[in-house]
Amino acid sequence: VDMPYKTTAEGLFDLPYGFASQHMSHVATKSGVPVGFWRSVGHSHNAFFSESFIDELAVATRQDPLAFRLQWLKDAPRYAAVLKLAADKAGWGQALPKGRALGLALHESFGSIVAQVAEVSMQGGMPRVHRVVCAIDCGTVVNSGTVAQQVESSVIFALTAALYGQIDIQEGVVQQNNFTNYPLVSMAQSPVVETWIVPSTNAPEGVGEPAVPPLAPAVANAMYKLTGKRLRSLPLVA
Repeated sequence: VDMPYKTTAEGLFDLPYGFASQHMSHVATKSGVPVGFWRSVGHSHNAFFSESFIDELAVATRQDPLAFRLQWLKDAPRYAAVLKLAADKAGWGQALPKGRALGLALHESFGSIVAQVAEVSMQGGMPRVHRVVCAIDCGTVVNSGTVAQQVESSVIFALTAALYGQIDIQEGVVQQNNFTNYPLVSMAQSPVVETWIVPSTNAPEGVGEPAVPPLAPAVANAMYKLTGKRLRSLPLVA
C-alpha cells in the first residue's frame, strides 16, 4: 500500500466520515516558485477541499449540511460532539437577519478537533464575516484563555488568507510587495469570535494551528447559500 506524503495529503487521507468508499489522491509536481511552511501546513487547503465537497454532497442529496455530517459521524462521537456544540452555540437552523447565512466546517489537525460556524453576508461582491463560532476538543486544557487567544488569532489569520492570500508572479517577480496590495484583515473587518471548549480528560493536544483549516470552507459554504455559486479555489472571490 502506498503511504501518502504527509505534508501534501494530511487532513485528506484520514477523514472521520464513515463513507464505505473513499478515494483521495494527489500528484507530486515540481515548481519553480520557492514555498515555505504555512500555519496549519497542508491541512489549510485540504480542509477547504474536503469540507467544501462534503457540503456539495449535502446539497446534491438535499440534506441539511449539519444533519448530513452527523449521519456519517455515527462511529466518530468525538467529532460529532464538537460539531454539535459549534452548531448549537451558533444557533444553527434559527432565523438570521436578511442577507446573512451560516456555513460550517469540521476538521482535525495536530490532535485537536475543531468545528466552526461562520455567519456571513455579501457586501460589494465580497464576503463580510460577522461572527465565527468555534468549538474545539484539544484534550485536557490547562489555560482556557490561551486556547481562546490561539483560536481568535487563527480565525483572523485564516480569514486574511481566504480573502487576500493571492500571489501573482510576472516575469519571475512577485507583484505583492506590501500591505497596499497584500492586505490583512483589519480590526474593523474582524468578526466576533466565540470559543467553546469540549471538556476532556485526554492528553493535551495542539491549539496554535487547528482553528485555521475550517475557516475558509465554513465561509465558502455560507457564500454558496447567499449566492448559489460554489467557489472551488482560494482566495474567495465571488
